[in-house]
Amino acid sequence: MTGHPEGHPGYSVVIPTLARATLADCLAALAAATGPKPDEIVLVDDRPAPDADAEPGALEHPLTVLGDLRERTVVLRGGGRGPAAARNTGLRAVTTEWTAFLDDDVQVGPHWCDQLVQDLAGAAPDTGAVQGVIAVPLPGERRPTDWERGTAGLATARWITADMAYRTQVLKEVDGFDERFTRAFREDADLALRVLDSGWRIRQGRRTTRHPVRPASRWVSLKQQRGNADDALMRHLHGPDWWDKAVAPRGRIRRHMAITAAGAAALLLAAAGRPRAAAVAGLGWAAGTAEFAWARLAPGPRTRDEVTTMLVTSALIPPAATWHRIGGELRHRSAPAWREVAA
Repeated sequence: MTGHPEGHPGYSVVIPTLARATLADCLAALAAATGPKPDEIVLVDDRPAPDADAEPGALEHPLTVLGDLRERTVVLRGGGRGPAAARNTGLRAVTTEWTAFLDDDVQVGPHWCDQLVQDLAGAAPDTGAVQGVIAVPLPGERRPTDWERGTAGLATARWITADMAYRTQVLKEVDGFDERFTRAFREDADLALRVLDSGWRIRQGRRTTRHPVRPASRWVSLKQQRGNADDALMRHLHGPDWWDKAVAPRGRIRRHMAITAAGAAALLLAAAGRPRAAAVAGLGWAAGTAEFAWARLAPGPRTRDEVTTMLVTSALIPPAATWHRIGGELRHRSAPAWREVAA
């Protein structure tokens, strides 16, 4: 490990951002954290057209909270190509031994800089990355909603870039993030699997970062189904057992496809004048949809608004998930396994 002038491993912090309101809290927490400060902070503005479509000066206030760190901060344009491409843009500007990625909706702990440096200094020569500990605060007075439970899953997720530090050279060896992942989904697992397959280790650090639950529309779970296309890409890149390699929950895509097939069959059979067969298929669709809705409702607060949202979205999610998965399979059908590309 190359020595740093101040006696600790040199590191930079890369933060892709859409200039959300959470960015100011993210940067303020970073500025307030005790310990050796980052050599560089690279903010990548990933709004599609920041000068035209976004609020003028949307980054001005967040930058002011950095204090003395403002002099070490650069802002680059990402072009709206997604967080994987934005992180690669930031990576190209990094000159330090380590690159720490943060999301713009997290808040590092009060001793994060100290703890990060300890994590990096303690990394063995074959350690390519050190993950932070993610804490998701949930309401204590009621059961969490479906969206809150989904966010809470980040606390146990492997390799998420909400707080992840990589050796900069390791990132360059594996060509950084795969920019075909255009959403904040699976791009972190893909990178980690490539790093592990290249012979490096990834270990858990001790630093802690807080990830509050962002406000979201009632349709957020429906929008998330776009990630099924990324699952198709993961299958092509890392094989059908990529779920096990990534220690990721398999999800319900097979059930979603079955429910969608039953619903489509009911409609086609009814149109063909076969009411009995249509009724059987319709019962299959209804039973599958009801089971899915209850699985989401049972652990939640069961308020009127949550029940309504779960019932409506539980009917819409299976066909949306199926549509995106089929689209992903078609779009990425020629994607070779990453090992073939690496070779």
